[in-house]
Amino acid sequence: MLDRVTTDQIDTRDGYPYLTVIDTRWMDNDAYGHVNNVVYYSFFDTAVNRWLIERGVLDIETSSGQRRRIRLMPQPVCDFRAAVMKALGDLGIDVRITELPCEIPGAIPFSADREHASYDADAAHRFWRALVQADRVFKKFRTGFIGKASPVHFFWGSFDLAVTRFSGRPAPPFTGKVPGLSTAVMVEAYSHEVSSAGFWPGGGGLDHASFYSYAYPAPIGFKDSAVSPKGAFFSEALGEFLLPYDEVRNARDPEASLLSFLQSTYEAAAEKAHWDRAALEKSFNPRR
Repeated sequence: MLDRVTTDQIDTRDGYPYLTVIDTRWMDNDAYGHVNNVVYYSFFDTAVNRWLIERGVLDIETSSGQRRRIRLMPQPVCDFRAAVMKALGDLGIDVRITELPCEIPGAIPFSADREHASYDADAAHRFWRALVQADRVFKKFRTGFIGKASPVHFFWGSFDLAVTRFSGRPAPPFTGKVPGLSTAVMVEAYSHEVSSAGFWPGGGGLDHASFYSYAYPAPIGFKDSAVSPKGAFFSEALGEFLLPYDEVRNARDPEASLLSFLQSTYEAAAEKAHWDRAALEKSFNPRR
């Protein structure tokens, strides 16, 4: 991240044009209190992404070191798409991107969308920070399950961060419809029983960010299960448990609050659907 810095400046703070503070966690350090070597890479990755987000830049870099940078600013979606495709073409990258956004009713093709032209860098940065924290807790929650589980991953269509556990048993064929997605994709995604949780910024009738948890197929009695923490509830409209983001953000211990939601809603799904929990789980201490 050095930019026109001479070698005699490197040993001083003034030699670095960007500074960010990263709080360490207990798992980042070894028994002597030293940061584990493998953690340093994540620090660099975090710093680079913070720098790019704060300055509103899309940085495209190839394995050979070629790069193009596109400024993120208020502009029509079609203009942004054109700039991205040109940058990729300049780098010799031939990629085809589906014209229609997924999971959005009445979506406008990217190349024709002049209706959506806003960009709020501060909101994007705050959303990214929320994703980073949610990702960390989701990964901790994932360690308590030894059956098949998805990685913690981000869905660009619905714009949610999710982690899913599988019972190993086949599920009834999925018959729902999702805008912009083929039925075959959804049938494959829900081919087996799942308990899925995630973080979603809202939309589609929900006007606030929330953590969610659902089961497919939803077992009898699932929606009536007692879950925690206190602010969690079952949404009849969405068919899933919700925990508003503000409930977690304002909790005395946000991490413990979220882990309680993830664990209690999973247990509700697993118990009501009679999963073989002894074979699928190992001892999970959310405070370790």
